Amino acid sequence: MRPDTPAENVDHPTEAARLERTAGLYPEDAEALLLQAAAHRELSGDRPAATALYDRLLASSHPLENPHLVRALKASNLWEYGHEAEARAIIDGVRAAGPRDPAAWVIVAEALEQHDELQAAQETFSEGATLLIAGEAQPPQSTHALLFGRHRVRRMLGAAHDEWDLLADTLHDLPVSLDELHDPKRIWSLGSDNPAELQAEISRLRAELGAFRQALSRPFPVAVLHWPKEELTELLAAYPTLETEYPSHEEHLATTERSLRELAASGTPNLGIVTGTVPSYEAFAASEASSPSDPALLPQYATTLAARGRARQWPPQHGTACWCGSDAPYETCHGGEA
Repeated sequence: MRPDTPAENVDHPTEAARLERTAGLYPEDAEALLLQAAAHRELSGDRPAATALYDRLLASSHPLENPHLVRALKASNLWEYGHEAEARAIIDGVRAAGPRDPAAWVIVAEALEQHDELQAAQETFSEGATLLIAGEAQPPQSTHALLFGRHRVRRMLGAAHDEWDLLADTLHDLPVSLDELHDPKRIWSLGSDNPAELQAEISRLRAELGAFRQALSRPFPVAVLHWPKEELTELLAAYPTLETEYPSHEEHLATTERSLRELAASGTPNLGIVTGTVPSYEAFAASEASSPSDPALLPQYATTLAARGRARQWPPQHGTACWCGSDAPYETCHGGEA
């Protein structure tokens, strides 16, 4: 892949296969090449294949340069396709090992953050910072992501600035301040239909692009909101007025699949599914100064989750688990419906 190739124009399965072949020819470079291949597998939606590459590296007879990074990436990938318990166990192991590589700390902390484990994410960022940064007035560039991630999570938690947050502000050199970039209301504002707010957000995103180029290089999909059974039960117990939107969990799953098929039939490209949680939805409602019982918030919430990179591709690839959370392949579960 040429370095100037836009991410959305990359044939990820082909690029992954090329890197895997190259790794076979140059075993001394296999770690770096297979990590890149695994990233392409993840981007293509083939997360089991990415896990297989991480396992291949961890089972290799050749010592790895950064085994903790490989384990962190594996944990993050596993959690994204439903293997939460195994992912948590790996994350706990990485934290206990105390790696000296900041990337491993950032990846496990962001995995926790992505799944709304904000307190645990803050603790993980702080553990990494304590180990790698404590006492340094000018920490190395590679550790800045630890401080920036910690700052972001603490803003989401509503925590007051401490010394490390002030250090992060000092190290941040983009035109838009960290406080503005990490403002919870700003994070949710991507779902706004106010032209002035959207224009302001575009300006902020342009400034942020330098730090998050890879994450922002792919357009977020048109996404439909999915609630796991336990989350939907909790949601309806707290906000019974939403029962008109969700008569039952079975009907909700059927409606989700039907909506996606209708969008596909209408020619809408780049479809996805986002999974809601009650704490995340309540935080979104608070940022909108609205009540979670308002059904009009639901599509805005889905759009915002997609903008944050939380969407999974629909339809899932052949042989992968159904989006509904069952262990059955998609084609024999909701994908097999007429």
